[in-house]
Amino acid sequence: MGLFDKMFGRGASKAEAEPNASQRFDELKKKYQSVLTTADQQHIQFNNFHVEGDKLFIRGSAPSEEAKNKFWDQIKLIGGDDVNADISIDQSRAQAATAGGGSQGAQTYTVKAGDTLSKISKQQYGDANEYMRIFYANRDKLKDPDKIQVGQELSIPADNA
Repeated sequence: MGLFDKMFGRGASKAEAEPNASQRFDELKKKYQSVLTTADQQHIQFNNFHVEGDKLFIRGSAPSEEAKNKFWDQIKLIGGDDVNADISIDQSRAQAATAGGGSQGAQTYTVKAGDTLSKISKQQYGDANEYMRIFYANRDKLKDPDKIQVGQELSIPADNA
């Protein structure tokens, strides 16, 4: 599974139900691949990533103004007329990363036997389909959302998006 293969966040379930949404999502992902790569390199944490209307909708937080600007510079290089992005700055994330901690405002969850990201998402957010938020918040520990291990400490982003 690729890093940004699936729509997630509030509105993703509705978007997936729209006709041709998956096809449009794939087209926009391909077009904005350099933006997604930049977001990953700059440690921008996505809370929402789906098609809304005919545009790619991204909501997330960057650890610094510099990271946010690099993200926007990539969008501008492409044109950005079919993307709607809302990137805030969460300086506490940068401070926590520097100090060796996780995201501020996030909870820590220890994986138990029988857990899946969907199950954890259902417990934390009331919606099993929000599991990709947990996956993206733990990209440093997880390479595949279907492969978590008992005893892993996962960061659970705050339910604010």
